[in-house]
Amino acid sequence: MNPRLEQYLPTSVKEMKALGWDHVDVVIFTGDAYVDHPSFGAAVIGRTLQAAGYNVAIVPQPNWQDDLRDFRKFGAPRLFFGVSAGAMDSMVNHYTAARRRRSDDAYTPGGRHGARPDYPTIVYSGILRDLFPDTPVIAGGIEASMRRLAHYDYWQDALRPSILMDCKADIVSYGMGEHTIREIADRLAAGETVADLHDMAQIVVRETAGPAEAVDGTITETDSDIVLHPFERCLRDKKAQAENFRHIERQSNSMHGKTIWQRHGKVWIRVNPMLPPMTTEEIDSSFDLPYTRMPHPRYKDKRIPAYEMIRHSVNIHRGCFGGCSFCTISAHQGKFISSRSAESVLREIRQVTRMPDFKGYISDVGGPSANMYGMGGKDLSVCSKCLRPSCLHPKVCHNLNTDHRPLLELYHRVDAVEGVKKSFIGSGVRYDLSMYHTGDPAVDKANRRYNEELITSHVSGRLKVAPEHTSDAVLSVMRKPSFVLYHEFSKFFDQVNSRHGLKQQLIPYFISSHPGCHESDMAMLAAETKELNLHLEQVQDFTPTPMTLSTEIYYTGYHPYTLEKVFTATTPEAKQGQRKYFFWYDRAYRDDIMRSLRKMHRPDIATRLFGQTRFNPGRRK
Repeated sequence: MNPRLEQYLPTSVKEMKALGWDHVDVVIFTGDAYVDHPSFGAAVIGRTLQAAGYNVAIVPQPNWQDDLRDFRKFGAPRLFFGVSAGAMDSMVNHYTAARRRRSDDAYTPGGRHGARPDYPTIVYSGILRDLFPDTPVIAGGIEASMRRLAHYDYWQDALRPSILMDCKADIVSYGMGEHTIREIADRLAAGETVADLHDMAQIVVRETAGPAEAVDGTITETDSDIVLHPFERCLRDKKAQAENFRHIERQSNSMHGKTIWQRHGKVWIRVNPMLPPMTTEEIDSSFDLPYTRMPHPRYKDKRIPAYEMIRHSVNIHRGCFGGCSFCTISAHQGKFISSRSAESVLREIRQVTRMPDFKGYISDVGGPSANMYGMGGKDLSVCSKCLRPSCLHPKVCHNLNTDHRPLLELYHRVDAVEGVKKSFIGSGVRYDLSMYHTGDPAVDKANRRYNEELITSHVSGRLKVAPEHTSDAVLSVMRKPSFVLYHEFSKFFDQVNSRHGLKQQLIPYFISSHPGCHESDMAMLAAETKELNLHLEQVQDFTPTPMTLSTEIYYTGYHPYTLEKVFTATTPEAKQGQRKYFFWYDRAYRDDIMRSLRKMHRPDIATRLFGQTRFNPGRRK
């Protein structure tokens, strides 16, 4: 499969003319390289508009530091400019948890850094507005989506207003954007103006007037609207910001959300409700668009690391009902699962098998969470009233269908495709979902079979799972299950390996410095994982990202749902003080760990980590 240049959306005027076009309707600017693949947002939006009959061009990673020729080359499109920072928030892309600048960029050819500015949504839209003041600018993508209301920015260490107050876009299309962008194009093409679009679902706009605010400053709620505390009050009162977030998250996870309003000075930010979850037919139509699944030929033989990771993988659904406190998936994709049909998945699998470098191995048949395919509420009328951010925490919802049989059947059909030797599951597996005892013998048997087939047939020697911590108190803040369940899954994993003569590893992922985590919790994590014979390698210091529960706790110090104070390590010293316990086995950390354990008066942990050793909690002589 070697796509020709004309099979891609044009990235230059020369390519546009080669297609016989005399104009473009939409020009999309993206902070990522142009990879014509359904995992890259600019390609999805471009192909969606193309399928609707529009001429679409893509300008990947435009130079914002020269004479701006990249922004000028197509001129003003007939309808609008689209702007996206890319598949990641630019600040997550650019900086580590320690706020150090990264030296690479996985979404850039050659992995080189410096191909996009900080906050491309703001930079790109500002340039376009100055150059083309009369052409609408529509912002989308994860950066704009997660910054749609007042949010904490870890890299500036400040509460920031809605991104619409900082950028010159007319509209933010938040969440998954196929339906929204098509409606915007159709309505503008029919002669409507940007102002006429303010009634659309799943967009964010500025308004000069909003609903009446409560005299006493409380949050007001009606059948259709929620008025949050204004931005200026949140700047003065962190508890007000925490209280706002509870409503924002609940509406993001509602099947029938309300319009959210927040005043910023004299400007109102209006967030219209999310669209209903995509139907199977709708999600199929998006994945079945004529993607080449390859980087644009302009990159020749340059390697794009993010593409290399997914080139032989297939995404089978959108959405996640796990509701992890540190995750943005539900805020962007929603908690309700939209699953592709098996036929659509198999069409893409066959396309992968025709790739010239395909050796027979599908790297991932997955999704935001690998094993939520085909799942949802048994009684949707119950789901329609539910505001729970998680269907799995604090316990699995009684209304949730956890039957893994449709997923098992899909795996079997994928493995039966000619040319496929083996399919792997590289996405994160929710073992609390697959190990949940429903009480239905048929479902429980199928789910046990899922776990066994996962281990025996879809693991390449190492299965990565994410217990995240060992402390139940910390896990509760994370909205993750007790570590006891990891022990159960680990035991099952070992039994299956023994029964089938396999020597595979279970690789757990852990986070330090998460809200609610004290240094003593990390010391206990070190002791418990040592006793499990784990030398941790999949570890991360908590990084606050916009629009997550964990970030709101980190910034405000309050849990949005209880407004109770929650301890969080926020200084570099406190964060490093927790992170070091991941590496208890490294002698370079031993003296520092021992000093810390003395201060905490924890000889018990010192003994568990280092054996019988001299432990003096008092002053050293």
